Amino acid sequence: MSEITTRRPRRLRAVLASLLTVGFLVAPLAASAASGPPTGNVRGTASGRCLDVVGASSANGAALNLYGCDARTNQQWTLTAAGALTVYNGTRCLDVSAHATAPGSRLQIYSCNGGANQRWTVGADHTIRGVESGLCLDVVGGGTANGSPISVWTCNGGGNQQWTTPVAPADTVPPSVPGGPRVTDLTCSSVLFAWNAATDDVGVAYYDVYHDGQLMTSVGGTMLSTKLTVVPGVNWGLYVNARDAAGNVSQASPTVPIAAPQCSVDSIPPTAPGSLAATVSGTSVTLDWAASTDNVGVRAYDVYRDDVKVGSVTGTAAVAPGTSYLDSGLVASTVYRYRVVARDAQANLSPSSATVSATTGSGCSNPVCDVSQVTTDSDIPWGLATLPDGSILYTRRDAHDIVRLDPKTGLKVTVGTVPNVQSTDGEGGLTGLAIAPTFGTDHWLYVMHTSPTDNRIVRLKLMNDVLDVGSEQVLLSGILRNKFHDGGRLRFGPDGKLYASTGDAQNGDNAQNLASLNGKVLRINPDGTIPSDNPFGTAVWSYGHRNPQGLAFDSQGRLWEQEFGNSVMDETNLIVKGGNYGWPACEGTTGTCETAGFIAPKHTYPTSEGSCSGIAIVKDVVYVACERGTRLYREVISGTSLTNVQQYFVGTYGRLRTVEPAPDGGLWLTTTNQGDKDSIPNNSAEKILHVALGG
Repeated sequence: MSEITTRRPRRLRAVLASLLTVGFLVAPLAASAASGPPTGNVRGTASGRCLDVVGASSANGAALNLYGCDARTNQQWTLTAAGALTVYNGTRCLDVSAHATAPGSRLQIYSCNGGANQRWTVGADHTIRGVESGLCLDVVGGGTANGSPISVWTCNGGGNQQWTTPVAPADTVPPSVPGGPRVTDLTCSSVLFAWNAATDDVGVAYYDVYHDGQLMTSVGGTMLSTKLTVVPGVNWGLYVNARDAAGNVSQASPTVPIAAPQCSVDSIPPTAPGSLAATVSGTSVTLDWAASTDNVGVRAYDVYRDDVKVGSVTGTAAVAPGTSYLDSGLVASTVYRYRVVARDAQANLSPSSATVSATTGSGCSNPVCDVSQVTTDSDIPWGLATLPDGSILYTRRDAHDIVRLDPKTGLKVTVGTVPNVQSTDGEGGLTGLAIAPTFGTDHWLYVMHTSPTDNRIVRLKLMNDVLDVGSEQVLLSGILRNKFHDGGRLRFGPDGKLYASTGDAQNGDNAQNLASLNGKVLRINPDGTIPSDNPFGTAVWSYGHRNPQGLAFDSQGRLWEQEFGNSVMDETNLIVKGGNYGWPACEGTTGTCETAGFIAPKHTYPTSEGSCSGIAIVKDVVYVACERGTRLYREVISGTSLTNVQQYFVGTYGRLRTVEPAPDGGLWLTTTNQGDKDSIPNNSAEKILHVALGG
């Protein structure tokens, strides 16, 4: 019996229930809508024989073979708008048993359910490719006789993988960008968002509406506006993508900023926090206080050290903020004064708590010790790596250049601008950076960036502090780009291979499509070729990811990954070869995560406390840098679990982007506070910090 579970991407659940899951659909066929898609034989090019259900059985689990072509119902196939190959008048679908993705996996017919293992694309090269596996419909052993069995196999262009079908090749052309985005009727709880129609060679099927990379809703292709629910007092950037029936997604529209007003005026501040107490441990201070009260509700507590705000503890409308704060990375043997102020949703501030003093210990006995600022930058530092001589190289995302920094003196030198980089008015641009272990002899820098057409991985040589743009080699291209969800982290593994994280390009179906490079962790050789032991014969190493960015290896050579969720959970994953991590059906541990074959995250974070981009591992401790959560997590690896989770710098430095190991056993840490979503170069004021680690 098939182990199939229907996988409907989150964004389509609100679409008309009568529609099947979409994402890898073929172009509408020559037949009229009234007559439906054409039905007929699927004929093998090499054999001249047809795809046939063995014994003309209609039972679930019946196998497939080749047989002489005729008009019997067990040879009459229809490729539906949802990408399913159906037989017996649409009652059964061509199905890969148990969601298997290995070459040679068994084919069968099974009741249609919209699963990714029941969806297929017909290529211009006459292949029929499985959406879930990326493998091609194949006559086993190249057989041509009646009864030759059918399976799926790595696509190789052989005649036993070529078929003549009654359907047209897949539609691969995305719609144009929706124009003229605009808002009206903005209130404290809703806004009307409208746009001009996109165009498509076949037709626009859906519009997907986002704020700041988070999907809000999807509407039908004939709708050019939708009413959205907003949060009082929120500042969002709204935009829309067009999507056709084949799952091709346009580039995003321009962003429209909104600032929702409060629903009612609240001028009453909270009461002062009470009973503030400080506990010292080495060079860290833990503060505790009694909760404030408010006529509506306390939303946050701001912590002041020596009358300078150094952090915040935040809550939501439904969950009150906590009443403790850890201040770490302080100077030894130093007296600090602390006070706390409560804040409500409309920024009314309470009177200050009483002030308490604390004297740090003579030395650091804490996991996180001293923090020092190495430099500032007017752009967003994104990729960062340490050269063999201890200096730092980092990419500037929106300015598209690379800087060499001496952390001892703060001296910075721009080594060059990476050619052919284009930003996306969002998260794209010049992102990942890696230095191979062989840099001392070959001088190769490895860079991931957005181009005018795609995301790609290139390498260039750095010679005498000058980037040799003439040496550039494109190692991997064709990774779809969009305003958000571009991934971008690079990391060399202990096996000498280069690993890369790629986003789903704002199309969750890409994550489950093994023929796509998006929503994946990729693995290539340093020269761009595909390692022979990759699980699918392509650059894909793992799949089912939304927008992964952080990559790091532990002492056992295992790969850990940090991934953005949509609106519920972010996640830290332990990556295994060929693993499926569930997106878009599963976000963190929410959704249809019980589906067989999905791998659960090792730790999850509410998006309000996460939106984490970078991870680093030092002495088998994971450090996670978070943007919206404005904090650094510290998590101890124990077996395959993450334990003793602690939070540092909550609000102290704002949004944190990149964390990397430093040569002295500490960390490099970067901020991303200004201009993070607009792609305008040099409109930031970011920091690169050094964090000293203790016991």
